[in-house]
Amino acid sequence: MDALTLLRQGPVVPVIIVNDAAVAVELAQALVAGGVRVLEVTLRTKAALAAMRRMRDEVPGAIVGAGTLRTRAHVEAAIDAGAQFGVSPGFTPELGAAARAANLTLIPGVATPSEAMRAQDEGFTIQKLFPAEAVGGVKLLKSLASPFSDLRFCPTGGIDIKKAPEYLALPNVLAVGGSWLTPDDAIANRDWDRITQLALEASQLHRN
Repeated sequence: MDALTLLRQGPVVPVIIVNDAAVAVELAQALVAGGVRVLEVTLRTKAALAAMRRMRDEVPGAIVGAGTLRTRAHVEAAIDAGAQFGVSPGFTPELGAAARAANLTLIPGVATPSEAMRAQDEGFTIQKLFPAEAVGGVKLLKSLASPFSDLRFCPTGGIDIKKAPEYLALPNVLAVGGSWLTPDDAIANRDWDRITQLALEASQLHRN
């Protein structure tokens, strides 16, 4: 699935941190039940790869990818775990080459016009603005819209249910990423109903 098709599945991509792979299936099921199918599992914990594999294998309807990809080794590990796409906090030509070699759809992270141009030179026209709120957020995306009319973004970083609509109203935004759908305390308490409700609210947000 290419990046455009991927981000058209829903207005919000949850940024998921999993500390225990034992909760992976129920967590993914709760999100899918709320209408959120594209799931980004960040490679920030030892449980991430196992969680990704379980979500991919055991949750029908889930489209599971790896977040926080930074190296070729990360790409290879994500592929081995069954990742269907990848997201990175930044971009290097080596990372782009690794993703292409693995036939992995990659949404590279950028924070400046120069970084956006470098990623575009490597063929990536759909990019992740990160950390969105810290680098200018909605104002920056509005400024990028004219000189980069052929680029589309998935802003991530500091966005919540209240800020998301302003981003989604922009013509150069396909979706937003956010961690608010999977609060640490909800996962720890296995409060899947709460996560499903948060996913429902997110899936009903309107895009441009």
